[in-house]
Amino acid sequence: MIKAVCNSSPIIGLSIIKKLDLLWEIFDEVYITEEVYKEVTINEKIRKIGSKELIEAVKNNHIKIYSVKNKLLVEQLYGRLHRGELEVMVAAKELKIKRVIIDDRSARHFAETMLLRSIGLMGILLLSKEYKKIESVKKYLDILIENGFRMSVKLYNQILKYAGEID
Repeated sequence: MIKAVCNSSPIIGLSIIKKLDLLWEIFDEVYITEEVYKEVTINEKIRKIGSKELIEAVKNNHIKIYSVKNKLLVEQLYGRLHRGELEVMVAAKELKIKRVIIDDRSARHFAETMLLRSIGLMGILLLSKEYKKIESVKKYLDILIENGFRMSVKLYNQILKYAGEID
């Protein structure tokens, strides 16, 4: 059974492309922390991206909300990374889950020091294509970019190469 704890930016990205369901199609259990839930449903209200989708996913039990027990550790590490990212990593350790879904590079490096395996939105798209959940990664990358998702040309081309969509 493959379980994962997810941060807010992959949820927002998947909501932009209307593919949040890829999370529970790829992973058997998906958790978020209370902080991640707040970040998406309250803080994202300005742009309204992902809020409705996440509320619905939680209501339908596709995504479970976890309350981090070791809040002191989160507080001690806060400042180096965002609270949501830290809660995701602490939650993964508490739940004995090895996989975290985080986009931020420094947070991913920190997760690795905690012996966690990280994957981001691009990895989710690549896995989705590999598992035949989507036909094309390019289509979704283009939608993300059109909606203000920042991605270097180098990364864009790397992802398409991994996906087998360019040489």
